[in-house]
Order: sequence, then structure tokens, then C-alpha cells
Amino acid sequence: MERQELSLMTLEALLKKEGILCSCGRCHQSPVDQVELGRDNLWKIVSMAEACNMRHPVVIADRNTEEISQKVRKILEEGGIAPKFHLLDTDRPEPDEYWVGSAALYYEKEWDGIIAVGSGTINDICKIVSSMTKLPYILVGTAPSMDGFASNTSSMVRDGLKVSIPSACPSKILLDTRILAQAPMRMIQAGLGDMVAKYVSLCEWKLSHLITGEYYCREIADLVQKSLDTCMESSSRLIERDEEAAGNVAYGLVLSGIAMSFAGISRPASGTEHYFSHIWEMNALEHHMGHDLHGIQVGVGTLLTLPVLKAIGQMEPDRQKALASVNAFSHEEWKKFVKKVFGSAAPSIVKREEEEQKYSKEHHKERLEIIISNWKEIQDIIAQLPEEEWLREKLRQTGAPLTPEEIEISKEMVYESFIATKDIRDKYICTRLLWDLGMLEETADKFFR
Repeated sequence: MERQELSLMTLEALLKKEGILCSCGRCHQSPVDQVELGRDNLWKIVSMAEACNMRHPVVIADRNTEEISQKVRKILEEGGIAPKFHLLDTDRPEPDEYWVGSAALYYEKEWDGIIAVGSGTINDICKIVSSMTKLPYILVGTAPSMDGFASNTSSMVRDGLKVSIPSACPSKILLDTRILAQAPMRMIQAGLGDMVAKYVSLCEWKLSHLITGEYYCREIADLVQKSLDTCMESSSRLIERDEEAAGNVAYGLVLSGIAMSFAGISRPASGTEHYFSHIWEMNALEHHMGHDLHGIQVGVGTLLTLPVLKAIGQMEPDRQKALASVNAFSHEEWKKFVKKVFGSAAPSIVKREEEEQKYSKEHHKERLEIIISNWKEIQDIIAQLPEEEWLREKLRQTGAPLTPEEIEISKEMVYESFIATKDIRDKYICTRLLWDLGMLEETADKFFR
């Protein structure tokens, strides 16, 4: 198998069934085998369904996407396919047990495929149902709002905790740029917010590779960077509902999902900025309150995280300070903090830490020596981040929220969320680095008090 640079390949080439031999030594494969991105292309759903041997697929939509789903069903019927239909009877389903159960309970033995009409949450729900039923799955995306189009995980709320669950992935994705450009502007802003997050996630992935030895693939990172560059070049036209710009964002989001599938982890696409959003969403669900779109929150989280990373790049590690801080760390006080921030999800967080031992003094000492020995390289990685004001302007041009206050997140919640981002999963991010340096609380005080 000939080795090729991922970032130089066409989308069709990236989806080759046999996979791609990469310079990292792995063979990368995506469960997606076809992506159709273009104008007025819904008619292609017939050939896509036929390729999956669907004769009686179920079309799943919510209230917001019901009108488009009716067009999809009509096109299928005219093509000789007899679809079923299931409506998630809400304009905003949550990615949780209730709505997965709602779809699963309506399962009929006549179903021979699943066609989702929607974007983020509908896609995540249908990926879970597809995984449960082993039915082939096609996604008709209706908004360029998130990067999970082509990933084989679902971002779900389980037992009150936001988790990434392995799931099925659509084998085929259909994106009509006319529909994408006419999506609610809030969803378009969310898509851009989910893309700008990649500046942070790529930086933290590289830092983690250096400090913890976590798997890292430069070619996957370059692929995500290419998709990010394409999105940012056209972002100013999103407010005009420019179809090419909407298509570019959708393309970038699809590539990000493919990158996650290639890596086998969410690392290329999410980091601290996503954990801000996860915590805010979990808190809202805990208290039965509303919350903003994931990508909107991620965009705000990116603007909160970027200056922190820049500040880390200006620090100098102090071995004695770091060791003293860890020696003073109290697991009992930490558990109280976790209970305060995560509520009913706290036991899951505590149990996970017992297994992962992120706060082990022995493990910390090993990481600290690596950090100190490689500090110049750490600074060089951080120096590659864009300027905060440039990124802020890119989001501002679309009318997207830029601050926690604009999405009704309190100052105290931001402060606590920042410290708690290190606790959600065993992923080495900037707050874990700050904890290792003994600088977490004073950095939180400096930026978020």
C-alpha cells in the first residue's frame, strides 16, 4: 500500500475502503464511504439508500427538520423506496437516555436502514440506535453546526455525565449547501465555534504527546489544520448565508470527524474548550435549565482557553513549587469540589479517578521532570497558536456570542468550570499541565475571578 500525505488527498481518496498507510505507522480507515456535498443534491438519497440495500428505511427527524424530512421521504418514494417515519416530537432533543429510548422503542422489524435528517443531536442519537440495531445508517445533514458528522462516537449525557460513547457512524453523508446556508444562523455560528476549537485541541494534543507519550499523528493534525484554514478563509461570508462558505464549514466539520475516526480518539478535535461546554451543559441538565448550542459554548470556551495557553507559554516551571502544591493536594477537598460542580455525576468522576490515578504523586513527579526537560519545546508549540483578537474577530463577524455573559454563564461558573475541566476525562489538557506546575488556582484567579 503506497503511503500518502493525508492533507494532500481528496475527500474521496480519504474514504478508500482499504484505508491509508500513514507515516505514523498506522493504517487509517473511516467507516464513512461516501460524502456528497453540493447544491440541490437531495435526489442523491435514492442511490445512497440503494447502495445500502435499503427498501424500508426509517427516516428520523425532529420538529425543526420535519419539513426537510418530508422532501427526503417524497424523493425516496418517487425512487421506489418505501420509507417509514419517526418524529422526535420536540424542537430540541437532548443527547440522553430518554431520546435514544424514544427512537429505540419505536423500532420495527421492517426497518432495514436508518436515515437521519438533522445535525448534532439527531446524528448522535441515530448513531447509537444504528449501533444497537446493526442497521446501515445515512445522514442528511441540515446545518453546518458540529463536527460529529463523520465520527464513530456519540457525545451523550449518561447518568448526568457528558461522555463520548463508541457508536456506529453514517456510512454515507448527504449535505446540500442550499439547505446548509439557510440553517438558523445560531447553528451556523455553532459550526464555526466547533471549528475554531481545533486551534486549542491540536495544541493540547501535541503537548500531551510530548508530556505523556500519548499517540499523536502529524498527518492527522495537518488534515485538521487544513480544514480549519479553509473554514477561516470563508468565515466572513457566513453572515451573508453564502453557500460556498457554508459548504466550506461543513467540509471542515466532516474532515474533523474523519480525523477523529482515523485517530480512534476525539483528540484532534476537542480539548479544554469542549470541557467548558460539557460542564455547562451538565450543570444545566442537573438543574433542569436550558443551555446554548454545543458549538456556541465551545466557541466561547475557546476564547477563554486561548489566553490561558498563551500565559502558560510565558511561565517558567518551578520544581519545588510544583512538588509542594501536589503534596498539599487533598483528595477529600477535591471530592467536595467535584460534588459541588458535577452534582449527581460526581460519583462517576470520583470512580474514574480511582482507576486513572491522574493525581498520583508518583505519576506527577514523572510528568514534571518531562515538562521541565522539554519546556522550550512546550513554549514553541504554544507559540503556534493564533492571536486571541484575530480569532475573536472571526467569530464576531458572524454575530456569534463571545463571552460567557452573553450565553448566561456566571463568572463563578466559569471559574469553577475552568478548574473542573481537568476532571472530566483522562485527557491531558492545559488545566492538567497547570496542576502539574502547581499553578492552577492562581491562574484561575488571574483570568476568571
